[in-house]
Amino acid sequence: MSDQPRKIHKGPQVPESSQGSHRRLRPGRRASLAAITVIAAITLTACGDNGPPVRAFDVAPYVHKGHVANCGAFKAQADAQAVLRADALDPNELDRDGDGIACPSLPKPTDKKPVHRDFMTDKDGAPVVAPAKPPPK
Repeated sequence: MSDQPRKIHKGPQVPESSQGSHRRLRPGRRASLAAITVIAAITLTACGDNGPPVRAFDVAPYVHKGHVANCGAFKAQADAQAVLRADALDPNELDRDGDGIACPSLPKPTDKKPVHRDFMTDKDGAPVVAPAKPPPK
C-alpha cells in the first residue's frame, strides 16, 4: 500500500449558500421520484376502504334445490340477487319479470346489477332446449 493520502470524490463543489432545501435533483432521480409518488398514490387509492364492508350471504340453501324460497324468505334485495346470480335458471322465481333483478321491492342493501340470462324459457320459466335432430338415414 502506498503512504499517499486518498482523495475521495464528493461531486461538484457547490457554494454553501445554494445548498440546503433547494438542492436540484438529477433528471433521472427526478423521474424516479415522480414515478414513486404516482405508484404510492395509486396504491393508497386502490387499497383504501372506499365503501361499506361487503357482507357475506350463504346462497347454498337456495341454489340447485328447485323451488325452495320466494322473495319473502329474504331480508334484503341483495340477498335475493345473490341467489339469482348463483343460479340464473331461477327455480325460485325471484325474477318474475325477467329483467335480471331479483325481488326489486325488498329493502336495502340492494344489488341492482342485472343477471344476464341468455337462454329461452317457456311460460313456466323452465329452460327451452332445442329438440335433438334425428340421425341421418
